[in-house]
Amino acid sequence: MTPLHLTVACEDYDRTRPFKDGIVKAEGLEVNYLVMPVEEIFWRMMKYEEFDVSELSMGAFLTAAAHGRKPFVAIPVFPSRTFRHRCIFVNTTSGIQRVEDLRGKRMGVPEYSMTAAVWLRGLFQHEYGVPPSEIHWVQAGEEHPGRKDRVDFEMPAGVTLESRPDTTLNAMIESGEVDAMMSPRMPTCFLQGSPNVRRLFPNYRQAEMDYFKKTGLFPIMHVIVIKRSIYEREPWVAQTLYKAFCEAKEICMRDLYDTNILRVSLPWISAEYEDTRDLMTADYWPYGLEPNRANLETLHAYLLEQGLIKQKLDLDELFARETVEAFKI
Repeated sequence: MTPLHLTVACEDYDRTRPFKDGIVKAEGLEVNYLVMPVEEIFWRMMKYEEFDVSELSMGAFLTAAAHGRKPFVAIPVFPSRTFRHRCIFVNTTSGIQRVEDLRGKRMGVPEYSMTAAVWLRGLFQHEYGVPPSEIHWVQAGEEHPGRKDRVDFEMPAGVTLESRPDTTLNAMIESGEVDAMMSPRMPTCFLQGSPNVRRLFPNYRQAEMDYFKKTGLFPIMHVIVIKRSIYEREPWVAQTLYKAFCEAKEICMRDLYDTNILRVSLPWISAEYEDTRDLMTADYWPYGLEPNRANLETLHAYLLEQGLIKQKLDLDELFARETVEAFKI
């Protein structure tokens, strides 16, 4: 049987690397694995559908589906998930000391609809009582002018969004033109030690741990999708890819807790793993639909609440049915 050739676009994560490097083989597939920044992957996949399989923004995937655009089928592999308390930066002259101080302030964001922003707005509203309508939103590229949202949506009533294609979030947070910003990437001015910019949560690690203890949520950011045309023609591909990504993650987790050598250049990586396991269980990065249902339903609810989607989605219909219940011997 001639293997099916597929191009897979995904970032270079430790949990996907065994698949990328060919240590894990996907049965019946010849994989051309492309590594590139997620922003480029998302733009090229959402706009041009360039890849057979790719990592995709979870929020963008759900938003597009809610607007009737369903060129992709997901498999319950979530290569990126992270807490976002560390991603909020404030200008030191803004007077902002806590989330409640964001009321009436100007908050920069690379894309209003991006998954990280959806999660953070949900955090603001449900943990601190600050809804999106009480913040003045300013959209601009993080380091380069002209960034745009990847998906189409209608701004909800009562929410103000100002577009600034002429400048960057980095420049505006440094100068104080915006009081705060949320960004997955640390702004250059912060990295260079600017006295004008600091994190809203200096002890973000503890804040994120407390959030997990309270909610049980380890926020999902990205998902793996297959072009629907390929899935409908070759449905076996979904299960095959799912198995390969699962095996790659299992190898990663074994290596992470290998006490014989330091595979990661952190001297106390074993202690870090043990602390994480004790807080979040050994399978703290689960794949599969059921273990992640509460996480996905929360993101879905935030999208509805924030007006980015107008009707409820059936999450089960968006994932390949072959991956909902895995084969066991």
